[in-house]
Parts: sequence; structure tokens; C-alpha cells
Amino acid sequence: MPEGGRFVSCGAIRWHVHVLGRGPALLLLHGTGSSSRSFRALAPLLATRFTVVAPDLPGHARSRATRETELTLPGIAAALEELLDALRLEPVVAVGHSAGAALVARMTLDGLLRPDLLVGLASALQPFRGLARTLFPGAARLLAGSSLASKLLALNARRPGEIARVLRSTGSALDEGGLAMYRDLATSADHVAGVLSMVASWDLEPLHAELPFLAVPFLLLAGAEDRAVPVAQQRSAARRLGRGRLVVVPAAGHLLHEERPDVVARAILDACQDAHVGAASA
Repeated sequence: MPEGGRFVSCGAIRWHVHVLGRGPALLLLHGTGSSSRSFRALAPLLATRFTVVAPDLPGHARSRATRETELTLPGIAAALEELLDALRLEPVVAVGHSAGAALVARMTLDGLLRPDLLVGLASALQPFRGLARTLFPGAARLLAGSSLASKLLALNARRPGEIARVLRSTGSALDEGGLAMYRDLATSADHVAGVLSMVASWDLEPLHAELPFLAVPFLLLAGAEDRAVPVAQQRSAARRLGRGRLVVVPAAGHLLHEERPDVVARAILDACQDAHVGAASA
């Protein structure tokens, strides 16, 4: 990713966003707890064909949201449309990692995006089941209301080896550059607070119910070693989608776009050609 990026204020959100490349627009959305920098290797590969726009989600990394910001799935989807309007970009392809995949699906269902192709990386499209459905969002709501909790969680992330341990638990192993990025994020109390607020506000049940109505081709790329969103769960989502297709990427976990950016980029560009996206044959 190019250094710096830019800041764009829309309503109650001050977005930090990277825009690079030339050609039709391609939207890149990161997942919960991450940032646009997670696409540092993937974005330049896609920018050979597209104008890539990669924002930090509200409350994440360098994007700041006020207390009035609606951090629900539909709320963030609507805010992203405002950002794209401000940038005067209309993406023909939308790519989302984990929770970002849910966002591009929600935006398309709500008519906020009209892409020729959707791509999900380690797509989190299904709600928690059983006891986790009650406990996880409830715990996030409790923690999000406490600035002390955010500071304590950020301090815990400073423990030697903690970030590498957490990432390994998702099935991914990153180089020192990747570990440093997540260490910077996890040790920021503001970032932690933003992540907790978002998790506390999300409900994937309505989206899951509407997945069969997505008429756009939807490529799901799954890391073979993903422990956060297992391949079986992503296969189930692909079957539920109207035009879903699953491709498993070997030797990769939940952060497959950081571990195998060349493989992921090639799969996306090939899918663009199959979907007759205008830039694919340029």
C-alpha cells in the first residue's frame, strides 16, 4: 500500500482511505479488527487493472466515528455508499475479507452497489449459533461501554508473542511485517474500542436469510487451514448463494490474502474475466 492514504469526512465519520491504480473501480474491505493495510500486498496486484479503493472501516485503524455513528451492518453499508459518492467512484467489483464480505453482500442487496462481481475472502456470512450467538455480542456490548476495558485489552496485546499466538489460532502465520501491523492495531485503545462497538452492533441473521436473492456472481475464496471461518462453513454459504462458487486456497488460513496474495489476485482477475467485467480484458 502507498504510504499515507487520504482522509475524507462524510457525515459523522472521518474516513482514512487508500486509492491506487487506474481503470474501473474495485472496492476492497477488510475484516473485523484489521485495516486497509492488510491489503498491502494484494492491492498493488489488483491496481494493475483497477482503481482500487480500500478504506479503514469506521472505528478501525485511522477511521474515526462519533458515538452517533450507526455501526450495524446496514449502517456501515450506507456510510460506505456515502464515501464512494464523495470519491465519485462506482465499483464494478467488490472484494471483502471476513466481515467485509458481509458488507459487500449487504450493500449489493440494498442497491448501494451494482457490481458485476462480488468476491469474499474467508467470508463471514453466517451468524453465530447456539450459546455463542448470545454470549459474544453481549460480551462485546459490555466491553464497548468501558474505556478501561479497551485500554486493558490493548495492554494485553503488548505481551511478547501474543499477536503471533492469536493469528496462529486462525490458521495463519504472517511475516514480521504483518505481525507488526496487527501489533500496532491491537495495542491502540481507540482501535480496540471501535472493533468492540462494531461487533456489539452486528446481526448477520437478516443477511443470511437474504443470501439466495443475490443475483450477482459471488466467488468465495477460502483458506484451506482457516480455523476462524472453516471451509465447511464457507461451502455452506456458497450453496446458499444464488450464483456462489467456492475455491479453496491451499497452504493458507483466515488471512489468505496476506499469506498468498499472488494466488488470490490471480483468482480475482480470472473471475473478472469469467464475469465479463470491463477491465478484465484491458
